[in-house]
Amino acid sequence: MTISYPLAFPTTKGVASINLRAVNAVAISQSPFTFKQQVIAHQGQRWEADITLPPMQRADAEVWVSFLVSLAGRRGTFTMGDPNAAAARGSASVTPGTPLVNGADQTGASLTVDGLPTSVTGYLKVGDYIQLGGGSSATLHKVMTQVDSNALGQASLDLWPYVRIAPSDDATVTVGNTVGVFRLASNETNWSIDTAAFYGISFTATEAVS
Repeated sequence: MTISYPLAFPTTKGVASINLRAVNAVAISQSPFTFKQQVIAHQGQRWEADITLPPMQRADAEVWVSFLVSLAGRRGTFTMGDPNAAAARGSASVTPGTPLVNGADQTGASLTVDGLPTSVTGYLKVGDYIQLGGGSSATLHKVMTQVDSNALGQASLDLWPYVRIAPSDDATVTVGNTVGVFRLASNETNWSIDTAAFYGISFTATEAVS
């Protein structure tokens, strides 16, 4: 069977630890005489992650080893989210409604949505995630301010990273089990095996920006 990307993130044994990074492309020049700084914020924003798996024996480890090798270094992609934030902290975790993009041609750091339960305070809370798109076009965004819906079930979301490609009007906005598309940060895949036959696996990933 032909391998098709993006691959689903394995769930075998879970993740021991993950270090998530929100990376911004910001340039700073500084005078050596006055220390006055000039700051230029470029458009680049992406997720990065260092992932460490728990020690495991071969039966479980081979699921992960095969997953990593199947990515063929930086060529392939996979979907991944914050493992500690599958459910929103806000009321969207219980009563999500049918959140949709409200209007075409929206890019940037904010997104207007509708289809939410009406007049709700704390539909999404600071730090919750949304997902736009799916499959190879899925993007993961963190909510920067609390989201409250109005009497029409509409709200404006302040997001990081910014929306790079405008979703279509009425496109689905996912508020639970959110993921984005990532690729390995290196073309080399390695794992260790100790004398007790336990495998040690860790890897670094970056968001696949298109």
